[in-house]
Amino acid sequence: MSLHLVEFVVAGNEASDLLPVRSAALLRAHGARQGFWVVLDEGPVEQSLALLLELDDGGWVARHVVADAGAENGRTEDGEALAHHDGWVYVLGSHFGSKAGPLRPRRAFVARFREDDAAGGVLPVHVVRNRFRLHRLVNDALAAADLATLPPGDRVRDRFIVETVARGTARAKRWVTRLAPDDLPINIEAAAFTPAGTVLLGLRFPVTCAGEPVLVEVAGLPEMFGPAPAWPRVLRTYVLTGVTPPGALTGFRAITPTDDGAYAAVVGSIDALGKGSVLLDDHPQGGDVTSRHVRFRLDGGVADPGAGAGHLLPGKVVADLAPFHHVEGVAEVAGRCYYVTDEDHRIALWVG
Repeated sequence: MSLHLVEFVVAGNEASDLLPVRSAALLRAHGARQGFWVVLDEGPVEQSLALLLELDDGGWVARHVVADAGAENGRTEDGEALAHHDGWVYVLGSHFGSKAGPLRPRRAFVARFREDDAAGGVLPVHVVRNRFRLHRLVNDALAAADLATLPPGDRVRDRFIVETVARGTARAKRWVTRLAPDDLPINIEAAAFTPAGTVLLGLRFPVTCAGEPVLVEVAGLPEMFGPAPAWPRVLRTYVLTGVTPPGALTGFRAITPTDDGAYAAVVGSIDALGKGSVLLDDHPQGGDVTSRHVRFRLDGGVADPGAGAGHLLPGKVVADLAPFHHVEGVAEVAGRCYYVTDEDHRIALWVG
């Protein structure tokens, strides 16, 4: 596949995910014929939203979006996944921690905003911090599905679970009751809504013992934002088969719906090399893994008779994106493929 590079300079300069703009009003406001949302790593969600826009004259620009999360300003970090549903753009935190742990409550959040509202003025963003409720739901679902997930290793468990509980206990945090000694640290990197209104969460970690990436289907995410907020529930877990190189470990990096009712995704390393990852200390075969563009269908899955509620989804590799290790988002628009990377701390949009 031949790729054309467009480079951007934007606050933060590390992008996660790539979500096509659907709002005609937003595109008109910027004089653009198409555009994509990205979320910038690490900072609070209201400071981390940006647009990559192809203007009417064919040039590309990046625009940082001014947003306001009200009482939740400054209380989130590490937005990773973007998804459309019913006119809203949803942003999910990683629910993970730094490379050396522990888990960070500020990363356990879901936010949303009306895409049309980004056409003018300060963008209101509604944030719901779940204080490890989603961590608990996903861990319980993975245990019930009996998916043979890769053990995290003693060092990872100590840094991410034991230390998190110790810190929370010392600060008398009620969320410590939602963590258990045998929990897996979950790292949400991708999300896409289904036509039924459920959302597929793509995990970068955990993966299966065979190194294959895991999806969790969750219902009730929009209800978190209602006047009487309700917490979501997990419906199913899936394993994406046939896309992991032999001997490697791969997790999800991005998911997006396609026009034919399927899903495109990027799979790749379970953590970044050279950044002090204790996850890679325990599982080095998950680090030096380049990214792959893959596709799958939910209706192509079959129940695994040995995996409880787990389902196996056969995947197909569309493109090997070597030598890139950090493909953070994918979109398929009008027959073209778009990828966003943050190699060398620059935002690069690759158009194929």
